Amino acid sequence: MGMRVSAPGRALGRWALDALFPPACLSCDTLVAEQGGLCPPCFARPSPVSAPHCLRCGVPFAHNRQGEAVEGGALCPGCAAFPPASAEARAALRYDAGSKALILPFKHRDRTEMAAPLARMMLRAGRAMLEGADARVPVPLHRWRLLSRRHNQAALLAVALGRLAGRRLRRAVRHDAESRRVAPRAGGRRADSGATADACARALLAAGAARVSVLATACVPDPRLEGMA
Repeated sequence: MGMRVSAPGRALGRWALDALFPPACLSCDTLVAEQGGLCPPCFARPSPVSAPHCLRCGVPFAHNRQGEAVEGGALCPGCAAFPPASAEARAALRYDAGSKALILPFKHRDRTEMAAPLARMMLRAGRAMLEGADARVPVPLHRWRLLSRRHNQAALLAVALGRLAGRRLRRAVRHDAESRRVAPRAGGRRADSGATADACARALLAAGAARVSVLATACVPDPRLEGMA
């Protein structure tokens, strides 16, 4: 039998928690206004991905003239040469020193409380995609990696996003060692986390999904774009 806690009861619980454990920034331990938050400098340090970016994979462009022009936007060299299975992908942050300070502790140091602030950043980047989605499916971990990490960070982010966006969580697609394998691709493009997302998208489409979109915490800018005028 469940027990419902009243609003005054929840407020009293939060007050007691703050009294015992003063709210501190999740990244640097500076005192902040509420539990599970970031101080202004740590919140501002990561670089968000904003337009212009690749229409298909979301990799950021330096300016509007980069990429191969297509209807509705432009494609990066990778998507122009090897179109991914997903219809679109977006990332909240550039993978740089600022975002690493948030992502690496969450991924490798059991800082599961980082899921909430990271999910809020992802929601800003992917709100339109989430509003049009029927379900969220986190990328699964191989069982041995799950054993070593103890948590599937993608699943924690999906749950946190669900609370923010009101979308249900579906069971993860089957994603075995072969589909996780990192290997070179034709044309010099190296498979990495983009290949993982592509394998998941293909599995979902094969299972009957009409459209697959990918939402990531961070992405690495394509180095090939640096030399493009």
